[in-house]
Parts: sequence; C-alpha cells; structure tokens
Amino acid sequence: MNQPQHLRGDYRHFQPITTRWHDNDIYGHVNNVTYYSYFDSAVNAYLIAEGGLDIHDGAVVGFVVSSSCDYFASIAFPDAIEVGLRIGKLGNSSVQYELAIFKAGEEQACAAGRFVHVFVDRASNRPVAIPDTLRAAMEHLLTT
Repeated sequence: MNQPQHLRGDYRHFQPITTRWHDNDIYGHVNNVTYYSYFDSAVNAYLIAEGGLDIHDGAVVGFVVSSSCDYFASIAFPDAIEVGLRIGKLGNSSVQYELAIFKAGEEQACAAGRFVHVFVDRASNRPVAIPDTLRAAMEHLLTT
C-alpha cells in the first residue's frame, strides 16, 4: 500500500523534541503511544509561546476530542527529532492540527498524525469561541 508522502516543506512550524531513554520500548524503538505525547507537546508549546495560552489560570482550555497517527519509519533514543505543525481546519471553537515527526535533517516524515482541539470554558466545560490571540497564532499555520 502506498502511503501519502509527508515532506518537511509541507509544514509551517517545527518544534524540536528530545527523545528520552524511557521512550524506547522492548523492541528498541519509540513506542507508538509516545508519538501522541510529542504531538501534544509541540502544539501546546506553540500555543503558549505564540498564542498566549495560559495553561494554569486561563479561562479557556483546549480538550483533545479526536486523534490519529500513521507510522512510516522507526525512531529511537537518542534520535534528534522535530515535530512539523500545520493547521488543516480552523473553526469557531475547534481546530484540526496536522503533525509529522521528522528525524533532524530528513525530508520525509517518520510518522504523521492529526488531532482536534475543542476550546472550552474552564469552569463550565462548554465550547467557546477560540480567543483572538490564539486564533491569530493558528492562522499563521493554516494550509489553505
């Protein structure tokens, strides 16, 4: 089965990630569930730095409501990796991130995935419009 290519040039932002010894599983490569942690870390680092997301005291938080990942090549500690980030869909209260994991300096992704955040009021857990500062940061990553 031919997998679609996920190339470095297709992504708008890159977040370096340090693989850790305990990321490897018994088979000697990074365990599949750890990729989701890399995705989550890359997105939240971007939202905090570029969109002003206040993860501790902010009135709005993002809940992950959907996620997936396809794997093309293994990574393992101590590989230096980068998570490529772009946004495929930006709604009123939700956003779909598209992500890919690249070994440093490589053009082809080792894995590619997506997840959806729905932004909610911290107190009520009810969906709210994405705050303007976050929306502006996300618009820089739109692919369309």
